[in-house]
Amino acid sequence: MQVSQQLAAQAVGQVLVGRNLSVVLEELFQQHRDITPQQRAASQDLAYGTLRFYARLEAFLKQLLQKPLSDAFIHHLLLVSLYQLSYDKAGSHTVVNQAVLAAAKTRKTWAKGLVNAVLRNFLRQKDVLEQRLASNEAAQYSYPQWWINKLKQQYPEHWQSILDAGNQHPPMTLRVNRRHGSSEDYLHALQAEDLNAHALDVQAIMLERPVPVSRLPGFEQGHASVQDWGAQFAALALDVADGMRVLDACCAPGGKTGHVLELADVQMTAMDNDASRLQRVQQNLDRLGLQAALVQGDASAPDAWWDGISYDRILADVPCTASGIVRRHVDIKWLRREQDVMTFAKQQQVILQGLWRLLAKGGKLLYVTCSVFHEENRQQIEQFLHVQSDARLLPLKHTALQSNQGQLLPGTEHDGFFYALLQKV
Repeated sequence: MQVSQQLAAQAVGQVLVGRNLSVVLEELFQQHRDITPQQRAASQDLAYGTLRFYARLEAFLKQLLQKPLSDAFIHHLLLVSLYQLSYDKAGSHTVVNQAVLAAAKTRKTWAKGLVNAVLRNFLRQKDVLEQRLASNEAAQYSYPQWWINKLKQQYPEHWQSILDAGNQHPPMTLRVNRRHGSSEDYLHALQAEDLNAHALDVQAIMLERPVPVSRLPGFEQGHASVQDWGAQFAALALDVADGMRVLDACCAPGGKTGHVLELADVQMTAMDNDASRLQRVQQNLDRLGLQAALVQGDASAPDAWWDGISYDRILADVPCTASGIVRRHVDIKWLRREQDVMTFAKQQQVILQGLWRLLAKGGKLLYVTCSVFHEENRQQIEQFLHVQSDARLLPLKHTALQSNQGQLLPGTEHDGFFYALLQKV
């Protein structure tokens, strides 16, 4: 546990100065190749959990310290330990003891005593400390206050459920490759491996609990892919048919690219601005046994890479705040700033206008974000329709999307996404 606490504390510290959690964890694991798989998994769980509830844990720590800590590692070690004492199943005595040993490794004479005193004080006063946070919304929901305020204003009836959903552990959902069989067939294959699951629709299956992909039957042969159910709506909404010329813009890591190709034999161009992420797309396509033309380029400047031939369908899965998928990317809450919302909105506007020129008359463009903020979604489309006279908004067939004008709110079965299907007339 001590090693996992140390690595998690280091990861949390780096995220809080602006770094991506996945990148940080991978770097730490590369530096500590001698750790066991169990220590690696525990480090990841502790880092994710601490960041998921960071604002609440920080509010606890502020009450427990007489003055701010100047030592960043001890500060973050205390946050990780407070997470364990608040949410983890580990015994409190073990958590405190291991944290004290981790503090001792810093060779700072004061560290052991401080860590021991703070954590034991927390255990004694936990109920009182929690009562003091009753009026602190940022601590209660563990989100930045600006984020809470925005959701209150935009979703007066749903803001609390959106915040709560973002603090849950995400489900593991599979997309069954219909070229290899139905969801019913794959459910039988899962049951044969003692993996409990249930179907969400004809292609989507949710596992009772997450497992390594190595345990999924036929995974390496492309029989199934891991993809959130809400993300699976994209390929279905795009309305593709055999022979169409299709562009998947901002395609990495290629989940939606593969799904479209599973549904129809199309001429697929998969474009992304990051060469390393395109390699990931190719790996996913290879596993599925599918082919696409991969192009490195900027979606907002298509003249640099477009061949001049119009597309029948365009999937514009544009960069966004990722506010709808924070339960999978817990660092997003603390990396984003309020001004980032409009920064992304301006970028999305340029991309949407740039890609629209590439769409054939009568063709359809599906605008997608994994955000819940109106500036990136509904307002973006309203503005586009106002200035683009040859665009019309088409109805979305999925009932979950119809109920909230294309906005899919995060819930137990899926993350948060926004969809708008536009046709060039």
